[in-house]
Amino acid sequence: MGVDVDTEITAGAGELRLPKSQALNERLHALVPGGAHTYAKGDDQYPEHLAPVISHGRGAHVWDVDGNRYIEYGSGLRSVSLGHAHPRVVEAVRRELDRGSNFVRPSVVEVEAAERFLATVPTAEMVKFAKNGSDATTAAVRLARAATGRARVALCGDHPFFSVDDWFIGTTPMSAGVPAATDELTVTFPYGDLAATEELLTRYRDEVACLILEPATHTEPPPGYLAGLRELADRHGCVLIFDEMITGFRWSEAGAQGLYGVVPDLSTFGKALGNGCAVSALAGRRELMERGGFRHSGERVFLLSTTHGAETHSLAAAMAVQAVYVEEGVTARLHALGDRLAAGVREAAAGMGVADHVVVRGRASNLVFATLDAEGRPSQEYRTLFLRRLLEGGVLAPSFVVSSALTEADIDHTVEAVAQACAVYRKALDADDPTPWLRGRPVRPVFRRVG
Repeated sequence: MGVDVDTEITAGAGELRLPKSQALNERLHALVPGGAHTYAKGDDQYPEHLAPVISHGRGAHVWDVDGNRYIEYGSGLRSVSLGHAHPRVVEAVRRELDRGSNFVRPSVVEVEAAERFLATVPTAEMVKFAKNGSDATTAAVRLARAATGRARVALCGDHPFFSVDDWFIGTTPMSAGVPAATDELTVTFPYGDLAATEELLTRYRDEVACLILEPATHTEPPPGYLAGLRELADRHGCVLIFDEMITGFRWSEAGAQGLYGVVPDLSTFGKALGNGCAVSALAGRRELMERGGFRHSGERVFLLSTTHGAETHSLAAAMAVQAVYVEEGVTARLHALGDRLAAGVREAAAGMGVADHVVVRGRASNLVFATLDAEGRPSQEYRTLFLRRLLEGGVLAPSFVVSSALTEADIDHTVEAVAQACAVYRKALDADDPTPWLRGRPVRPVFRRVG
C-alpha cells in the first residue's frame, strides 16, 4: 500500500485499529514460521492486534499498511542508525547496483571496503565481510577453537544473543534440535565478575578456547573489567572475542574497543555497519585471521565463505555509513538525542508517580526501558500496557534506541506519548491489576520453550 510520506500522524487520534496489518499478519503466519524472519519482530512481541506491518520508512518515521505514521525507535533492531533511506547510503547503493553486484572474482570494492573498515577500526589488522552477525560470531568461535586446539566456549550469560548456531542456541530455552554433546561444550560467565570468570577458567583449565561477550550493554563495564578479561585470556591462553554488533558505531566509530581502549583478539560488527543493508564483519589480529587464508604453513580454517558476503552494494553502503559517521559526528548526535529522550522519559514517569516502574536504562545511544510491577518485578503485562499506549500515541518503540534522523520535535512528541502512557500505568498500579488495559494477551519473551 502506498502512503504519502507527508501524511500526518494518524495514530494517536483515539483507539488504534490495524485491520490491514492484522490480515497481513495472518498471511505471514500461514507462510512464514513465527510470522516474521526474525523472532524479535514477531507479532507476539506487541499487544494483540496491534502489530503494525510496515509499508515504508523515511528518516525516523515509518508508515504501516493502514496509513498510520509512527516515530520509530530501535530501527531495524538497531541497524538503521542513520534513519531510513539515508540519501548518501541510497546513492552509494544505487551507484554499485548499476555496475553489477556480484562477480566470480573479488571486486575492487572489496579492497576499498576493507581499507575503509580497518582505518575506522584501527585496533583490527584484517577483516572479512559476511551478511549477518551469526555467521561472523560463529566464525570467530571456530577460529578460536582452531588456534587453541580447545573445544569449550565460554560466553557471557548476561547477554541476550550471540548467534543462531548451536553453540549458543543450546544455552537458551529454545534449545530443541541442539545435541546435548554440543550444548555441553558451552559454559557461561557473569558480566563484570572477574573472580567468577577466573574460577571458570581454572575449573576448565586448558579447555576453554575463547571468552566471548558484548563489551557493554545496558550497563557500563566496571572500572578495569575489560582490561582484567584481557589479562585473564592471556594468562589462560584463550582468545578474547568482543561481539560489537550493537556497540560498533553506537559507542564510537571504532566500537567499544575504541572507546574503552581494550583490544580483543577478534571482534564482530554488524547492524549499524550497513544502515539496514546486509553486511557484517569479523575482524582481528593478523596472526589469527590469516589462519582463514593460505599464506601460512599451518592447518587451514574454513573461516567465512559466503556467496553474497561481498555484494558490492552492501559494502558500498558500509563505506558510506562510516564516512557519514566520521564526517557528521553521528555518534555524538546519538548520545545527545538519547540524553534528551532519557531525561524527558524520566521526568514524565516521575510526574505520573511511576518513576520506580517505568525505568530507562543503558548508554544514551542505546536506551532500553524496563516495565516493573508494584513489587518492582519485570512484567510482560505492564510492558503490554505501555507499548499499547505508545502505539496509540504514534510511537513505535520496542526500545528507546535512537537514530540520528530523529528531531527534537520527535523526542518531545515521544515524551508526551510516554506521559500519557504513564498516566494509565499509574491507574493500573493503583488498581493492582493491569488486565483491563491490555485488551488481549500480554506480549511474550522471545526465548520460551513452548507456545
